[in-house]
Amino acid sequence: MATIASQVVLHPTVSQGLKYGGTTLGRDKAYRAIQYFARFYAWFLLSRGEKESAARWNALKTHLATARKLLRLGKPLEHLQAVLKAALASGPAGEQITTIGRQIGYFGYLSFDALVWVNAVKFYSFSPETSTKISKLANRFWLAGIVLSILNGALKNVRLAKEGRRLKRSMAMPEKAVGQEAAEETRLSTVLASRDATRQQLVIDLLDLWIPATALGISSMNDGVLGIFGVITSVMAGQKQWQSVNGKN
Repeated sequence: MATIASQVVLHPTVSQGLKYGGTTLGRDKAYRAIQYFARFYAWFLLSRGEKESAARWNALKTHLATARKLLRLGKPLEHLQAVLKAALASGPAGEQITTIGRQIGYFGYLSFDALVWVNAVKFYSFSPETSTKISKLANRFWLAGIVLSILNGALKNVRLAKEGRRLKRSMAMPEKAVGQEAAEETRLSTVLASRDATRQQLVIDLLDLWIPATALGISSMNDGVLGIFGVITSVMAGQKQWQSVNGKN
């Protein structure tokens, strides 16, 4: 029995899971997936008239949302640093502008979201009108950040697709200099990996877009659909973090 227990506890997957959960981003994505599943399931239960069960899942969703706000308290400074780095970096103007705008959007969103947390835990109580304004501002910044991220992803995807086609044409040409073919293969591999990552982020943004849009009344999707979208994007982002922490294998 002890051998079986040790095999389970010391299994590489368990170790990788602990390593993933040891990162703030890893925990956030796990909590987010559960939060949005709870949002979907509460909606599903309500649609069947099971109000008591739905209330439990709504409470779980609310508490996880509050916990995630606490995890993100330092994030605005990260996005502010990203703004400064993007402003100093060189690159295509369209991508640079949308990157700066996206990071400013996320900085504003997470800054106001921190105030939402302060009010939620009653460290400082805002008036109902002020609380509503803060929440709306947070969602407006979040929506703006996602829209600019989509624009940035579209511009980057077009550029990488063009570069990929150019490299493939160049690789098809005979009589290359020594080492040139290997360099082009390496560059093409990098471009294709970057393109795939960009496309994955575009899918995440296109799904997440509807969450703040619905909160602002721009769209009218129900909690069931938004919950499913949130679970999908949480799993996709979680996979990226898992690969970053544990490698692709």
